[in-house]
Amino acid sequence: MTVTVPSRTSAERPTRTRHFVIVFAVTLAIITYLDRVCMSFASTDVQRDLSLSDKQMGFIFSSFIAVYALFEIPSGFLGDWMGPRRVLMRIVIWWSFFTAFIGATWNFVSLAVTQMLFGMGEAGAFPNLTKAFTTWLPPQERTRAQGIMWLSARWGGAFTPMLVALLLRRMSWRLAFVTFGSVGVVWALLFYRWFRDNPRDHPKVNAAELELLRGTEGMAGGHAHVPWRRFVASRQVWLLCAQYFCLSYGWYFYITWLPKYLRAARHVEVGTSAVLAGLPLFLGGIGCFVGGAIARRMNVWTGNTSKTRRTLAYIGFSGACAFLLLSSWLEDPLLAMFSMGLASFCNDLVMPGAWGACMDVGGRYAGTLSGTMNMMGNIGGALSPFVIGLILDATHNWNIPFYVSAAIYFMGVFCWMALDPVTPLEQAEPAKLAPV
Repeated sequence: MTVTVPSRTSAERPTRTRHFVIVFAVTLAIITYLDRVCMSFASTDVQRDLSLSDKQMGFIFSSFIAVYALFEIPSGFLGDWMGPRRVLMRIVIWWSFFTAFIGATWNFVSLAVTQMLFGMGEAGAFPNLTKAFTTWLPPQERTRAQGIMWLSARWGGAFTPMLVALLLRRMSWRLAFVTFGSVGVVWALLFYRWFRDNPRDHPKVNAAELELLRGTEGMAGGHAHVPWRRFVASRQVWLLCAQYFCLSYGWYFYITWLPKYLRAARHVEVGTSAVLAGLPLFLGGIGCFVGGAIARRMNVWTGNTSKTRRTLAYIGFSGACAFLLLSSWLEDPLLAMFSMGLASFCNDLVMPGAWGACMDVGGRYAGTLSGTMNMMGNIGGALSPFVIGLILDATHNWNIPFYVSAAIYFMGVFCWMALDPVTPLEQAEPAKLAPV
């Protein structure tokens, strides 16, 4: 006689250990934006003490972003190869050291080099967090997790100007950078102690929770092979990169030139500018969360993840274009900043779907693909502050950068018309067009 023994997974409730991965992602996202937005708000004091021109300050902003972009693919690849545990601990300690060292810089060259080394480390954060989501979360939870993570990143940036303004009343900008740099070291040590590349190796994950993660086994193991030829030949990869370039070009204004714009073009005093400068990032964070939440509901209604992501992208890019133009035409600084905040909200509606596409399309190569996409986005981000500096030097007209950004936003709509954001790279035909 055969005796059927109830499985352990059917008798126990799944643990929620996987959600602590989101907690670590959220805190690291906040730290990344604390470190980079600090330079944006402290730039006036930095320019004064180091005798930097607008053109040189534009180069300083761009030097960080350019190196950040160049190291996205290597950092994402390292996460796929070695696992995000070792990679994240090392790069967070690296960039925290150079964040603190910014406080010791003495001229243009020393600041530019330090910013580059800072950017080199921070490049690995989001690709490796995306890799961790791919292995630790079931597919239905990944896009919402991206929305929560990016909300936290944006809100970290939104409140940083007020925090920096508070610190600068009590200490020099040099000591403020040392303070921010120390936070990352604490995160790295806690993360390394708790995290495991494979959730099956974590003692707090029970069998029922592992059952929810069935199908991710092959994504957790390290591997050195990446199908670069398929990456280069894939229309999906190129379109993901192009749309993220369009998304990032306009957005980087908010964490580079915006504080100076408020003071120079809108004549807003320092305390008020700290609050207003945070508005685009605050509303952008809400856009990330709303984008992730709406996507989940639309997927239930339509049963079509591709259609959901494409629809939100159309709304996001078109809205960002329209509200950015509107902000340049409004005379009242508060109304102008609210319109710019709505542009940022629309911008970030696209974020969860774009990063969700990296997880679905990339599969076990999610770290490398998300690094590739983020690299192209940050090439756009690196060009943005440098081009704005050139435009301001040549025209002294703050509206022209907005017109350029709005046009680039609108180009993003066309990228999504041809993008298949769901088919895994290993299954997709290199030249296949997604249905519009």
